[in-house]
Amino acid sequence: MGALSKLERRFGRYAIANLMAYVVGAQGVVFLLSRTAQGARIISEMLFDPALIAQGQVWRLVSFMMIPPSFSIWVFFILYLYYLFGTRLEEEWGSFRFNVYYFSGAAFSIAGAFLAGASATAVYLNLSIFLAFATIDPDFSILLFFVIPVKVKYLAWLAWLAVAFTIVFEPLPAKIMAAVSLLNYFAFFGRDIRRRLRTGIAYGPQRGLFRARASAGMAGPIHRCTVCGATERDDPRLEFRYCSKCAGHHEYCLTHLDAHDHVH
Repeated sequence: MGALSKLERRFGRYAIANLMAYVVGAQGVVFLLSRTAQGARIISEMLFDPALIAQGQVWRLVSFMMIPPSFSIWVFFILYLYYLFGTRLEEEWGSFRFNVYYFSGAAFSIAGAFLAGASATAVYLNLSIFLAFATIDPDFSILLFFVIPVKVKYLAWLAWLAVAFTIVFEPLPAKIMAAVSLLNYFAFFGRDIRRRLRTGIAYGPQRGLFRARASAGMAGPIHRCTVCGATERDDPRLEFRYCSKCAGHHEYCLTHLDAHDHVH
């Protein structure tokens, strides 16, 4: 059992269920407050400022996450997407793991801001949620401008290009923020990315056999989880991975990839 599974068993009851509803709700309220006569002062009191935090204004460690991503009328559409993405992740992982993902992303953003001596925003925190969603459900389509259907995986590629551009060409504080603030994404998906690279080489012949069987119309599923027995016929959206620590060719669904006893 992985470390995160052990933590979930011990502390899972403390997780905030439907976390994104609270986050999006808070950002919506702040947006409405920003339209009042005191709006500018309210926002200025919420901004992340390392110097002011060092002077005792510790609420800024949290309040910056409540600042909405936009102050235009489009904010409601953006907040809806954030709610959709976050809710989907919580359904996939459970409340505890999504809490860990979100709050670790916030912690990395804060650490990056102090390291860079810059003002933190929730931009990269929100981006990490989108990238996680695009990784789990890459073929989900969004109506761009309410007209053009675009799969989120293509938008994610553009987002990664923007991050790469920032790291390569922007000033040092921006480089640090971009590199540090997305560590939660790599903490959750780094192992899977490495497995994909390894199994893509190690199991290339097997996958070729699978494709040949599928083309020939042979009976039987192509993938089957060693633990629960689920196959792609049970749910076409299921993803399967080989475990590099198990002897032989043992395949697992993503639910049991990190929660199984290794075969020796």
